[in-house]
Amino acid sequence: MIAMQYGFTFPADYDMSIIDRRIAEKGHMMDGFPGLVFKSYLTGRTTSSQAGIAENTYAPFYLWQNAEAMNTFLCGAGFAGLTQAFGWPSVKTWPVWRARISATISKARFATCASVPIAPYTNLDALRIQETKRADAILEREYGLAALVGFDPTNWTLVRFQLWESAPTRLFAEERRYKVGHVSAG
Repeated sequence: MIAMQYGFTFPADYDMSIIDRRIAEKGHMMDGFPGLVFKSYLTGRTTSSQAGIAENTYAPFYLWQNAEAMNTFLCGAGFAGLTQAFGWPSVKTWPVWRARISATISKARFATCASVPIAPYTNLDALRIQETKRADAILEREYGLAALVGFDPTNWTLVRFQLWESAPTRLFAEERRYKVGHVSAG
């Protein structure tokens, strides 16, 4: 599996109802997309009480079954339309070490995402086992709807991504919290 995210940053005074409307009108178009595990439509706002968000953002997060499915989307009309509307984003990708998804993922209303550096010469197998246990615990003990961890061996970082029905009560320093406008499943 491959995790993927791109984002667009807007000024603090940008009318985010434009993004909300776009999600409401177009979000369903990814429902049933071949090879998509899920796409979460994420927004972050300056008006929220979140620490660390300085601008408004639209930053969808995807989980793909394989590279072929991801490439079909990136080379297709939907992504082309997005780039025509908002610009040409940098697309981050991560091979996935672990993904746990609840059958009730469509109830997600909040997401947290963190990029965490991997120290040089880290025992990657031990780290993968530790992060797998962490992702499993989120679903089993913290009532998350999805938890995944992937890594970027180009920049040596982990990505930790979770979906929640209710706003998580804690937010770690490296995490960003988003509102979820829609979740599409493949």
